[in-house]
Amino acid sequence: MARYLAGFMPSGLFARSLIIIIAPMLILQTVIAFVFMERHWQSVTTRLSASVVRDIAGLVDMIETFPQDANFETVSRIARERFDLQVSILPDEELPAPRPKPFFSILDTALSEQLTKRIDKPFWINTLGDSDLLEIRIRLEQGVLRAFVLRSQAYASNTHIFLLWMVGASVVLILIAILFLRNQIRPIQKLAEAAERFGKGQQISDDFKPRGATEVRRATHAFLEMRDRIERALEQRTAMLAGVSHDLRTVLTRFRLQLAFVPKSGEVAALSGDIDDMQSMLEGYLDFARGESGEAATDVNINDVFERFLTEAETLGKRFELSAVGEPVVRVRHSAFSRLMSNLVGNGFRYANKVKVSSRHHGTMLEVDVEDDGTGIPAQNYNDVFKPFFRLDDARNLDSSGTGLGLAIARDIVHTHGGKISLGESELGGLKVSVTIPA
Repeated sequence: MARYLAGFMPSGLFARSLIIIIAPMLILQTVIAFVFMERHWQSVTTRLSASVVRDIAGLVDMIETFPQDANFETVSRIARERFDLQVSILPDEELPAPRPKPFFSILDTALSEQLTKRIDKPFWINTLGDSDLLEIRIRLEQGVLRAFVLRSQAYASNTHIFLLWMVGASVVLILIAILFLRNQIRPIQKLAEAAERFGKGQQISDDFKPRGATEVRRATHAFLEMRDRIERALEQRTAMLAGVSHDLRTVLTRFRLQLAFVPKSGEVAALSGDIDDMQSMLEGYLDFARGESGEAATDVNINDVFERFLTEAETLGKRFELSAVGEPVVRVRHSAFSRLMSNLVGNGFRYANKVKVSSRHHGTMLEVDVEDDGTGIPAQNYNDVFKPFFRLDDARNLDSSGTGLGLAIARDIVHTHGGKISLGESELGGLKVSVTIPA
């Protein structure tokens, strides 16, 4: 039952906070209204009805004690002047047929009980309708006594005032709660938006600062300090990588210059190939370590990114097929997105003869599927291939497949965009890489 009810509960903090405030209020008001209806309202109505029935019972005693016709004028005057009742005798009449009792009527129940208790004669009452008068008929020996009574004499008619005050006060309290909750929830929403933007590598708004309750301010301060530490760490890493890259490229350049003065031979060609491999591995390691988290998101036409693969496919003698649906302009980090697609399509060109790219841009999401007709990857290795330096077999060695960082870099780029990447079987017979990123 708890799981079933949880499916209908709102997920937002604002809506849940309102439920926490409104639910106890509604329960309390329901209990109060029930107690009022069952206790106070019923008690007052019973007492008023008892008072009216006592007056009528006194008139019945007078009529039965002094049955002369002349004395009825006196009874009618006393009823009118002293009890605010309009009474008359209907000779030779029978009581009307019993009316259906209303589903919920405290007045009908109270009057019936009092008439039965205090007069104990056949009677008929009419409490239905919106009339201000109630009609009571009692069977006597002289005929039928008909009495008209003001509804307010026998019924607590001001109950709606209590209910209106209760509902009105509840509405006012709920409006005040909504205003206060919006002011308290807004800083939390701003913090969540800032954390999401920072996680995607986007700039945080300049007006973002600690606001709201003490706990929210502490969380915002902690987030801003964490952001500053991460940015300092990235700056230090970037500076270190720039130095390492410069030093290692300088050494490799010296190697190339020294080999240029050595007579051509098989050994020299092998050494030159090793230097090329070292250069390739160095670039791969630096790309993986550097990442693209510092790049700002811009509007990019993905068709321009994909079209350059047509030329690459012609150069390599491969087949490349492109299918794009939706608006081609998306908001991503241009260099990172280009590297992502280059890694995925490059892997397809390396291990297959045909590569198919399908993109779909709908709403705020971009979905890209890269498929090939190669040998594919076993399903049990889908998670392993995203690990740095992981290779499926000995055939994919350093000379033929680089450093084993292609999919690892691709996953990091997708995650920094706030998206998802997954592997599956392609309809072409090879591997299918599915990428979904906010755009």
